[in-house]
Amino acid sequence: MLQVRHLAKRYLNTPVFSNVSLDVAPGEFVAIVGESGVGKSTLLNCMAGLDSWDEGSVQLNGQDLDTLSDDARALLRRRHVGFVFQAFHVLPHLDVAQNVALPLLLLNQPDDARVKAMLDAVGLNGLGARLPQQLSGGQLQRVAIARALVHRPSLLLADEPTGNLDPATAALVMDALIAQTREQGASMVLVTHSEAAAARADRRLHLSASGISA
Repeated sequence: MLQVRHLAKRYLNTPVFSNVSLDVAPGEFVAIVGESGVGKSTLLNCMAGLDSWDEGSVQLNGQDLDTLSDDARALLRRRHVGFVFQAFHVLPHLDVAQNVALPLLLLNQPDDARVKAMLDAVGLNGLGARLPQQLSGGQLQRVAIARALVHRPSLLLADEPTGNLDPATAALVMDALIAQTREQGASMVLVTHSEAAAARADRRLHLSASGISA
């Protein structure tokens, strides 16, 4: 469902990575590790069509992202991709339930029952009316997980989702992330520095400037 072929990215004349090829099968959990600055987050953004690349191709659900307009890419992401980021990116003026509901509202598919079910699934039952500033870091990350999965995407992209959390909380967040992607049959690509998180993946890949390897 995700195919990356011979992908290369440069900033001006400085290579970030080159010759990156990988497939992510439906329901598969792939972890990508590598040194800081090697372009892991940039690669994740390319997989979603959020960033451009200089060589190669990315196909998502059979669609070549290079052939799509910006609007068409945005619609594809809205329907089929979920994001979980290290910095949570919840909106402070919305309560927890409203934050989680955003992807459904963007698709014109409001569903309070589904929002409540997702909050229950990630261990936030009863907290829908709270504002983000009333939550802990681990709770905020679980809000981000619920928001990323509430519209049932086929692909979840997670960029250092446990990087700001202590080890015990990080393990709980990974439990929720893995349980929900498995339940929904979603594929997941996780970028991480955490060996503990990477060890839980079906497959672990190492990104370097010259490419990607097992």
